[in-house]
Amino acid sequence: MQISPKLILSGGAALGATGALAAPAAPAAAQTMTVTVNIPRLSVAEYHRPYVAIWLEKEGAAPRTLAVWYDVDKAKGEGTKWLRDIRQWWRVSGRTMSFPADGVSGATRAPGDQKIAFTAGKGPLGALGPGKYTLVVEAAREVGGRELLRLPFTWPAKPGVAAKAQGSSELGAVSVSFGK
Repeated sequence: MQISPKLILSGGAALGATGALAAPAAPAAAQTMTVTVNIPRLSVAEYHRPYVAIWLEKEGAAPRTLAVWYDVDKAKGEGTKWLRDIRQWWRVSGRTMSFPADGVSGATRAPGDQKIAFTAGKGPLGALGPGKYTLVVEAAREVGGRELLRLPFTWPAKPGVAAKAQGSSELGAVSVSFGK
């Protein structure tokens, strides 16, 4: 048996014994999860964009925060003072976090459909074990109300599978879909 020495280059390419460039092994297609949150346009006297938290729950596991949209630009971190108004998220996960949280924190979003995608094994989604999960989306608005929606799903999900829920005040339609 003859062993061919290889030199690994950045990007995963390799030089074989002859010095020719060999193609890197193609990575397996990663599972993706796309969350769409509709923030409704409200006709109210005093409108403030809602603070929104998106997280995963699994029985017997710690909650996993995927995104928190709040007023990140307020001086001296003042925007974090109102995060506790996203009550359910604050109780299960928020109070133990430091802000801004890398890869999780983001600015409040304007009315309309807001999409955020996650890739298995990367970022806040990380590596999920198989099982039954619930995607939870909660919104709270200054001089407004609060709303929470729960979307159950099974992981790993088959590409094309989706779950949807409809809000009635602070949230519009919320969906989660899966792909490769």
